[in-house]
Amino acid sequence: MRNSILIIDDEKNICTSLTYALEDLYRVVTTTNPQEGLTLLKENKFDVILLDLRIGRVSGLEVLKQIKEIHPQIVVIMMTAYGSIDSTIEAIKSGAFTYLTKPLNISELMITIEKALEFIGLNEKVEHLSNALKMKYVYNGILGKSPSMKNIFDLIDKLKDVDTNVLITGESGTGKELVARAIHYGGKRSNEKFVEINCAAIPEGLLEGELFGHKKGSFTGADRDSIGKFEFADKGTILLDEIGDMGLILQAKLLRVLEQKEVTPLGSNIPIKLKARVLASTNRDLKKLMEEGLFRKDLYFRLNVIEIKLPPLREKKEDLPLLFNHFMEVYNKEFGKQVIKLSTATQELLLNYSYPGNIRELSNIMEYGILMAKGDTLELEDLPEKVKAGKTYMNLEYEVDSLVGLPLDEIEKRMIKATLELNKGHRKDTAKMLGISERGLRNKLKEYEL
Repeated sequence: MRNSILIIDDEKNICTSLTYALEDLYRVVTTTNPQEGLTLLKENKFDVILLDLRIGRVSGLEVLKQIKEIHPQIVVIMMTAYGSIDSTIEAIKSGAFTYLTKPLNISELMITIEKALEFIGLNEKVEHLSNALKMKYVYNGILGKSPSMKNIFDLIDKLKDVDTNVLITGESGTGKELVARAIHYGGKRSNEKFVEINCAAIPEGLLEGELFGHKKGSFTGADRDSIGKFEFADKGTILLDEIGDMGLILQAKLLRVLEQKEVTPLGSNIPIKLKARVLASTNRDLKKLMEEGLFRKDLYFRLNVIEIKLPPLREKKEDLPLLFNHFMEVYNKEFGKQVIKLSTATQELLLNYSYPGNIRELSNIMEYGILMAKGDTLELEDLPEKVKAGKTYMNLEYEVDSLVGLPLDEIEKRMIKATLELNKGHRKDTAKMLGISERGLRNKLKEYEL
C-alpha cells in the first residue's frame, strides 16, 4: 500500500505541480482550503503533510497547531517563500519535521519525504520496543528493573490482597503515592475508592474534621453535616500522606481509630465502623521524630506493620534509561514533538546527575528538554541551566571541606538557603526536599532571617 501525502497550499498551480511530481510514488490529496485540510485529516489516514507557511490570510503556524491537536505524531513539512528564520524556528518548535523554501527543488523534496517516512518507521519501531520494555518492567504503573524495585514489586504483590497496615517511606518525589495506588488497584479493593489526604497541606485545626467528619453545629462554622475521609473511603483504601506532619493530639485520636476500627465524627456519639484499609506515607524520619517527642511510638508501630522504603533515584541508576524513554513518550505526545533519542553528552550528564527531587525532578527536566528540543535528538543545550551546571544541594562533595568546622546551625542555614534557591523560592517544594513541614520551614526562615 502506497504512503499518502496531504498538500495544503492556497496556490492551485503549486498543488497541481506537486501532485504531478509525486503521484507515481504516493497517494496525493490536495486542498487550497486549510479548514478542508483539517477535515480531510480527521477523516483519512495520511503519512506526511506538506503545509504552506502562509495560506492566503491564514497562518500556516496556526494550522500546524491544529494539525498537531488532531494527530500529534504526524510528520509535517513546512513550505515557505518567505524564508523567515523566526517563523521556521517557531514551526520546528510547534512540531514541524522540517521546512523547505519555495520555489521547491523537487529532488530535495523527494529526499525530504523519504527521510520523513524513515523517521516514521523508526518512531514506530521505538514505540514498539518501548511498549515491549514496559510490559517487562512495569508493575501497576511503576517503572523499574533495578534489584531494589523488583523487591518492592514482590512486596506489593504480597500485600495487595491483605489488610495489613503499610508505611511507605522515602524522599520527596520517589513515587510513594504510586506504590499506594499499586497496592490498592492491584488487589481485592481495586473496584472501591482510593482516597488520599495530605496531612501537611491541611491546617491542624481542620484536619480532624477532614479525617473523621463532623456534625452540624459541632463547632463555629459547621453549618451542615460533613462526611470524613475515613467514612467516604468506605471499603476502599485511604492514604495518609505526610503522616509525619500530623500533630500529637490528632495522632492520639488516629491511634484510637486504628485500634478500635471505628470512627466517631466530631459532635456525634455514634461510632461508624472503619471499613477502609489504611496506608500511610512520609518523607520524614519517624524514628528521629519519636526521639524528639514529635511522633507517638504506639502509632508508629500500629502504622508500620510492614514498611516499604523507596530508594532515591540516585541509588537506582539502572532505572534511568527506562524513565528517559517513558518521559520522552509522555511529553512527545503532549507537545506534538518527535524527540526519540538523547545525544551522548545529554545521556552522560543525565545518568550522572544526582536528582535531589527524584523522579518528580526528572519528569520536570524531561518536560523542559522536550519542549526546547529542535529536532529528533535531546541535546545538552536543551536542558535546564541547573542541570547543565550539575550543582544540586544533594551533590555537596565539591564543598564539603568548606563546611568542616562550622557550627551546625550555620550549616543548616546554608543548606536551607541553597535549597530555597534551587526551588526558586517555592517554600512548599523546599520543605518537602528538606524533609520538614512548611510550618517548620517558616520558623527556620524567621530564625535565620532568610
